[in-house]
This record gives sequence, C-alpha cells and structure tokens, in this order.
Amino acid sequence: MPRRVPVLAAAALLSLGLAACSSAVAPDALEEQAAAALEGEIGARPEVSCPDELPAEVGATTECVATAGEEDVRLELTVTSVDGDEVQFDIESIG
Repeated sequence: MPRRVPVLAAAALLSLGLAACSSAVAPDALEEQAAAALEGEIGARPEVSCPDELPAEVGATTECVATAGEEDVRLELTVTSVDGDEVQFDIESIG
C-alpha cells in the first residue's frame, strides 16, 4: 500500500553566492533545500525535482514535484524574503 504524503507546508532558507549577473536560485539548490525542509515535516526525506530556477525576488514562484514512495505531490515554492545572498522561501503542496 503506498504511503500517503500529508499536505505539505514548510519554509527553507538558502544562503547562496548569488552572482551580480544571476539573481536566481538554481534547481539543484532548490531540490536539496526543499527535500531537507520537507523531511522535518513528514519524517522522511522525499525526492524533489525542480525543473526551473527560482528568481531571487520576493513573490517569485516556481513549481517542483516531491516523490515519497509511489506518490507525487506538486509543490509551489514562493520567495518570502531576500537579504543579500540569503533567500527565504515557503513550500506548499498544490495538488
């Protein structure tokens, strides 16, 4: 029987060396931080796949997919603050 993933909501803080010419969070960094944040929420580390980068601008969003067991959950990551090279974002399930 597949394990059900509960509705997810978490927050993550990334400290990134954002270059002057690139003010976005790379997909691999999003995947790592989202998986770590969600692990604390659901008790197991999901696989997270983010196809796009997340602009380092308050209110910017991107979608990712978390997989726990056989269930995929669509996630929306939303930037809540940017302070220098630190980007804070919220994670919510959207489907």
